[in-house]
Amino acid sequence: MSTEDTNATSTDPVEPVDVVADDAPQQEQGEDVAPVEVVEDLEAVEDVDDVQTDSQGDTIEAKEPEEVEPDPNIVPVTLNGREIEARKGELVIAAAERHDTYIPHFCYHPRMKSVGMCRQCLVEVDTGRGMQLQPSCMITVSPEMKIETESPTAKRAQEGMIELLLANHPLDCPVCDKGGECPLQDQAFSHGPGESRYIEEKRHYEKPIPISDLVLLDRERCILCDRCTRFADEVAGDKLIHFTQRGNETQVMTFPDEPFASYFSGNTVQICPVGALTAEPYRFKARPWDLAQEESTCTSCSVGCRVVVQSSRDEILRYQGVDSDPVNHGWLCDKGRFDFEAVNSELRLADPMVRTEAGLTPTKWSAALDAASGLIREALEAGGPDSIGLLGGARGMNEDAFAWAQLADALGITYRDAQFGDGLPAEILGLNRATIDEAASASTIVMLGADIKEELPVLYLRLRDAVVEKRSKLVEFSSVDTGMTRYATQSIRHQPGLQTEAVNDAKESLTGENVVVVVGRGNLAESADETMAALAAVLAVNPDAKILPALRRGNVVGALSVGMAPADADHDGLATLRAAADGKLELLILLGADPINDCPDTDLARRALAGARRVISIDTHPSESSKLADVVLAGAAYGEKAGTTTNLEGRVSTVSDKVTTTGTARPDWMIAAELAIMLDIDGDIADVASVADVTAAIAAEVPGFAGVTLDALAADRNGVLVTVSPKPLGNIVHGATQRNTYDHRLVVGRKLYDRAIGTAMSHSIAKLAPGAGAHLHPLDLDALGVAEGGDVRLIGKKATAILPAVSNPGIARGVVWAPFNQDGGTIEDLIDASVSVTDVQIEVV
Repeated sequence: MSTEDTNATSTDPVEPVDVVADDAPQQEQGEDVAPVEVVEDLEAVEDVDDVQTDSQGDTIEAKEPEEVEPDPNIVPVTLNGREIEARKGELVIAAAERHDTYIPHFCYHPRMKSVGMCRQCLVEVDTGRGMQLQPSCMITVSPEMKIETESPTAKRAQEGMIELLLANHPLDCPVCDKGGECPLQDQAFSHGPGESRYIEEKRHYEKPIPISDLVLLDRERCILCDRCTRFADEVAGDKLIHFTQRGNETQVMTFPDEPFASYFSGNTVQICPVGALTAEPYRFKARPWDLAQEESTCTSCSVGCRVVVQSSRDEILRYQGVDSDPVNHGWLCDKGRFDFEAVNSELRLADPMVRTEAGLTPTKWSAALDAASGLIREALEAGGPDSIGLLGGARGMNEDAFAWAQLADALGITYRDAQFGDGLPAEILGLNRATIDEAASASTIVMLGADIKEELPVLYLRLRDAVVEKRSKLVEFSSVDTGMTRYATQSIRHQPGLQTEAVNDAKESLTGENVVVVVGRGNLAESADETMAALAAVLAVNPDAKILPALRRGNVVGALSVGMAPADADHDGLATLRAAADGKLELLILLGADPINDCPDTDLARRALAGARRVISIDTHPSESSKLADVVLAGAAYGEKAGTTTNLEGRVSTVSDKVTTTGTARPDWMIAAELAIMLDIDGDIADVASVADVTAAIAAEVPGFAGVTLDALAADRNGVLVTVSPKPLGNIVHGATQRNTYDHRLVVGRKLYDRAIGTAMSHSIAKLAPGAGAHLHPLDLDALGVAEGGDVRLIGKKATAILPAVSNPGIARGVVWAPFNQDGGTIEDLIDASVSVTDVQIEVV
C-alpha cells in the first residue's frame, strides 16, 4: 500500500490496488486475479513491528507471555472503597499510612509493639463477618479485607475518644510547651467533636515533677498512651518509668528514690503525644512556628544518627531524632540530643589568638594566619617535614580532615593521626566490614572489648533489640560487666591482656555463618595490640566473620579514611606524642584535639606539649591543650558548617549548617586552604572555593569515595556506603602475662558523660558525669578492709592516685575498674601507653 493510501482517512473512497511482489511469478494473461482487500479501520491492522521473522523471512509464531507468579507477601484489601496492596502481617494502620490515608492515633508507634491503649485509631473493618469497629493498630490485614476509616461510625468513635481524653486534660494550649506540635491538639481539631459536654472540675496534680535531671513530668496532661513506658522497657531496657495506681488514679511515675536516669530519656519527650513530658534544656525556649530546621547527622559519636537541627533567632535550641532505617530508627542518646548547648556556650572561641607577652591575645585572622604560616615555615627550615606533627580531625567533617591531610601531603608531614592511643589501628577499617543492619541481623554477635552502651549508645539499642527479639545470640568477651552483659547468651570474663586466651577457649561459640564481631577499645590501660590479637584469634576460628569497628570519636572513621591515617605505627598518634616529648618536633598542630584529656597516657600528652617547640591549635572551645598553644585558630562548630561525616560502618551522610558562626570562627577546611595559599602550595587544596569543592575532591581522589557525590547524597537521606576491598589482618605481637597475685590489674573505661568538651560545655549534661572512683569486687574490698566510699591509694609504676572505693559485683576479682576523664581523680596518670597492661597495688588511705 502506498504512503498516500495509508494516510487516507476512512471517509475517502479507496480503489482496489494490485500488489505484486518482485519475486512473485508473473500473471499469465487471462488468469483471474482476486482483488486485494483493504481494511478501512487502520487500528485493526497489527503493527508490523510486532511480527517477528526468521533469517529466511518466514513468520515466527509469537510465544504466549509467561504467567507471573503472584507475590505471596502481597495482600489485596479495600481501603475506603479503593483496592490497595498491603503486605503480609502488616497492621491496618501501617498499610493505610503507606497508601496516604491517615488514621488518628496516640499510642501507636511504628518502632514499638502495639498495645491499643488510646483506642483513637478505631476504624470499621470487615473480614467477612460484617463491619466491626477495630483498633487499627492491633489488627493485621487479611485477604479481601474491607476497611473504612471515614465512615460515620468510625468518625463518631474517634470523636468520642477525643472527648474522653479531653475530659481531664487541661485546655491550656497557649501556655503548654507542646502547643503547636501536639498530636492531641491537632486531632482535637481534625477528628474531635468540636466541643465538650464535660463541665465538671478536672483532676489536678502537683506539677511539674522533675523525674530526672533532664525530664519533667506534668501528670495532668498525660493521656496514658504508654509510649514513654514502652520505650523505656522495650527499646532502652531501662524500666525506670511505669504506670502506678489503678483505674481513674492511674498515672505515670518513677519508682521511689530512683530517677529516670536513662541515657535515652530524651526520646520519651520527643515521642510523647502531649505536653506531659518536657525537656529541661528546651522547655519554654521557643514555639514550633518560631523554629527553622535542617536535617543533619549527629557527630557526638561514630554511630551517625540522623537528626534535625532546630534554631530560632540564629541560636540552636533543639535536636530531634530522624528515623533512618539503616542507622538509628529515630532514636538519640541524651548526650547527642542535648550537647547543642556547647555550640551556644559563652566560652566559645570567637576570634583567633596569638601568644604574646600578655599571653594568648585575640587578633585578626590575617595576623593569626601569618603567625601560623610563619611557624610552619620555621619548622620546615629547622627540621624538615619530619619535625611537624598533625593530630586530630575526628571532631570535624570529612572535608576538614581531607583539607588538612592534603596540606600535610604537600608539606611532606608523616607524623599524623586522628587518634591518640585511645582507639584501634587504622588497618581495622580495611577488614571485611559489617553494616549496622548486618550486625543487628547476625546469627551471632561477638562483643570484643567495647561497652557500647557507654560509648555508642544507639548502636547498643540496635544490638539489644536483635538479642531481645531472638534474632541473634550474643557472645561477650570482657574484663567487667557491660551494658550488654545481661543480654548475653555467653559472657566470658578474662583478666586484662588475656582476652586472646579467652577467645581460644571459646572457639565453639564463634563458628557458624553470619557472624559479626563488634570490636572496640574497652580498656584504655591496655595496649590496643591485645584487642587486635584477640580479633585475629576470632578470625582464625571464623575467617568469614565480618567486623564492625566500635571506634568512639564522631568522625574518626572519616578522618582516617580521607588521609589522616598514619603510614605505620612509627608515625601514629602515640609515636607523634613521643617524638614531641623527646624534643624531636619543632611544631605540633592540633586539629580539634586535646591530647591532655584525649590521650589515656596523660603524662605523655603533657610532656609532648611541653617538648614541642611550637603548638598551633584549631578548636571551638578553650581546652587544657589549646591554652598551651602559641597560635589558636577559632574553628566553626557543629551546626555552623556544612559538609559530610562517615560513621563506623562507612556510611557517609550530610551535615548541615544552621546558624552563623560564632564571632569570626572559620571551618577547618577553609583554614587549611588559606594556609596553603600563604605557604605558596600549588594543588587542589589551594584552589577550593567552597565546601562543595572539597566534597568533590574527596570523591575524585579518595579510594572508595567515588560514589560519594553531592547528587548521590541528595538522593538518599540515609547516606552512601563507602566500599573498600577487604585486606587480611597483619601479624599482631602482644605480650601480656598473668598478673602478680599481690597486684590488681587496671581497667580504665569510658562513661557516656565525662570532661569532653561537648559534655563539659553543655550545662544540662555536664552534671551527669559520675566522677572518679575505684570499682572493686565486694570481696576484694573486704580483703582490703575498706568500706564503700572510703579512699584507697592506687600505686603504679609511674604515679599514685587516691580514689573513693566503690563496691561493684560486676568487676572480676583481682581487677580494679575506673572511669576515664572524670573530675575528682587522676587515674590517667597511672597509664603507661608503652606497656601491654597496667598493674597497680592498692592500699587503704
